[in-house]
Amino acid sequence: MDLYYAPYSSSTGAILLVGKVVGVEFNKITVNTQEKEQLKPEFVKLNPQHTIPTIVDNGFSLWESRAILTYLIEKYAKDDSLYPKDPQRRAVVNQRLYFDLGTLFKALAEYYYPQFQKKEADPELFKKVEEALSFLNSFLEGQEYLAGDSLTVADIAILSTLASFQAVGLDISKYSNVAKWFENGSKVTPAWEELENTVAALKKLVESLK
Repeated sequence: MDLYYAPYSSSTGAILLVGKVVGVEFNKITVNTQEKEQLKPEFVKLNPQHTIPTIVDNGFSLWESRAILTYLIEKYAKDDSLYPKDPQRRAVVNQRLYFDLGTLFKALAEYYYPQFQKKEADPELFKKVEEALSFLNSFLEGQEYLAGDSLTVADIAILSTLASFQAVGLDISKYSNVAKWFENGSKVTPAWEELENTVAALKKLVESLK
């Protein structure tokens, strides 16, 4: 399976992690967005939005990392533990994934990404980060995992998001439920080294931009 990606992308680690867990081997193809390689006609043909990550599985193209994660599990996992088939359990997993995409990751990206371009941190945008982390903290009240009583793709996706942004300065220590969950997640999530590799690549990129 082809994986078009950037090694430092926060979503990369989650996809590589899930791929390893479900037994998928990727043909990894780096897309240098700084050189605008994502706009090459052959890539736009695969993904008209020209975003990464993108996978191609026997001619089937798919992008948006959370869609990729659930596809990999549904097609290749040996059971449904990471993405339960029960409608209510799956609904909670989906809600957490949509929360990551539309609230948590969005707030973090809007606050931190401009700083990579040497812009001043915007305290108003940081309020959105704090709000998102407070929501996440409330989801985890009395819970070991984000969506039920065992590890799911919701945990993996948001662990990946937070791991990457911690690498560029995010402090989750005042959100006690989040901090405890993250520490546990780093111990129980299989193939955790994939997230660590992504974080290392991100740190290297950020250093090069200073």
